[in-house]
Amino acid sequence: MDINHLTLLTDLYELTMMQGYFKTGNDETVVFDVFYRDNPSGSGYAITCGLDQVIDYIKNLSFSYDDIDYLRNHGIFDEDFLEYLAGYHFTGDIYAIPEGTVVFPREPLLKVKAPIMEAQLVETAILNIINHQSLIATKASRVVYAAGGSGVMEFGLRRAQGPDAGTFGARAAVIGGCVGTSNVICGKQFGVPVLGTHAHSWIMSFPDEYTAFKRYAELYPDTCTLLVDTYDTLKSGVPNAIRVFDEMKAEGKMPTRYGIRLDSGDLAYLSKKARKMLDAAGYPDAVIAASSDLDEYLINSLKNQGAAITSWGVGTNLITSADNPSFGGVYKLAAIKKPEDEEFTAKIKISENPAKITNPGNKTVFRLYNKETGKIKADLITLSDETYNEAEDLEIFDQMATWKRSTLPGGSYEIREMLVPVFLKGQCVYQNPSTMEIREYCQKELNTLWDETRRLVNPQEVFVDLSKPLYDLKQKLLNSRH
Repeated sequence: MDINHLTLLTDLYELTMMQGYFKTGNDETVVFDVFYRDNPSGSGYAITCGLDQVIDYIKNLSFSYDDIDYLRNHGIFDEDFLEYLAGYHFTGDIYAIPEGTVVFPREPLLKVKAPIMEAQLVETAILNIINHQSLIATKASRVVYAAGGSGVMEFGLRRAQGPDAGTFGARAAVIGGCVGTSNVICGKQFGVPVLGTHAHSWIMSFPDEYTAFKRYAELYPDTCTLLVDTYDTLKSGVPNAIRVFDEMKAEGKMPTRYGIRLDSGDLAYLSKKARKMLDAAGYPDAVIAASSDLDEYLINSLKNQGAAITSWGVGTNLITSADNPSFGGVYKLAAIKKPEDEEFTAKIKISENPAKITNPGNKTVFRLYNKETGKIKADLITLSDETYNEAEDLEIFDQMATWKRSTLPGGSYEIREMLVPVFLKGQCVYQNPSTMEIREYCQKELNTLWDETRRLVNPQEVFVDLSKPLYDLKQKLLNSRH
């Protein structure tokens, strides 16, 4: 797949609806919101990710002659519509919460304001990109949190759902907190550290384990991490690794970073035994890395058991978010403006399921911070023309249980508007930071969460409230069954 040409990365019904709008002369300007309803993996938050690829997608959005011919062959698109597609380019506005930001259910992560045909076309690709990368970034942040400060390496490429998922997923994992990835093309494309040791096949290709270790140490003396579980971890692997370290020390070639890797067995037991053996041999700074179907829950359990592991390689369960493989983001119409109108008319989707009732209107999101601690107090979804003064008292209330109210005294909180302009009138006005810069920003964002929200099981919810004008508008539309 050409990642620079994703125009046909869409569902057929987006194109048939576009033709319907074209034929009926519908030239309304609309607002669509991208949001999700539930945090993945039982988390208390999510991390938005994928904006960089969305920007590339919009910049390169055009129909080639080959695309037009392909659509013509379906026999359902008229020539006048195909001629329109041949000259298509995005002319609307896009606002988004920057990559690496902690986010919460029901608030817009991205907002598209554009002519209805243009807004309709981009739905599927935007959801595909944001859903996948936000999912993996969130999962990575949980794994890194469980590791408690010891480094986590993303090792999942071979188990990912294809090359794109493996590569963009690795990028998202680094943004979520991983120190690097085994994925070389990801490292090249996004400037992230690439890491790795060797496989069991390296050991097995030599006459014996010691020789395999010795040759590897000679080749890579500055990053010598030896895989010790090919035959017998404690009776063979660790002793042979120590023998090699002894010889390197005697030759004056002791590496700056060295150690062992465990990939099977009881990781808690083996790591503690290996730690004692390495310490007794005079190598207290030797790294003990571990892999083997790890996730945040197993890592947390191993930490609680006192496992002497200082680095983690996490593959399948991270790159696939195995326990929660779908982010669940949606793209919903929120407002319409006819050419003759000056203001948007709010739209709402009604459902028997209260969680699926949308928030209407052209909106933005404000984040409220405790001024003293810097921690998030709540998020507030408002209509786009609302303004707030930090010096004034602010009452917020639960949108589902309106009797739950809180007043923030003026001067006690700080407010930040979360949606920033990315495209205006079809032109990109946003410079996305580098992947490693986004990673650094993400770590600062995670520090704005209370520990109670970051815990792995039954986390405390961060409240996402509606402003009084938005709440009243929603109730008005619900009561009118609009």
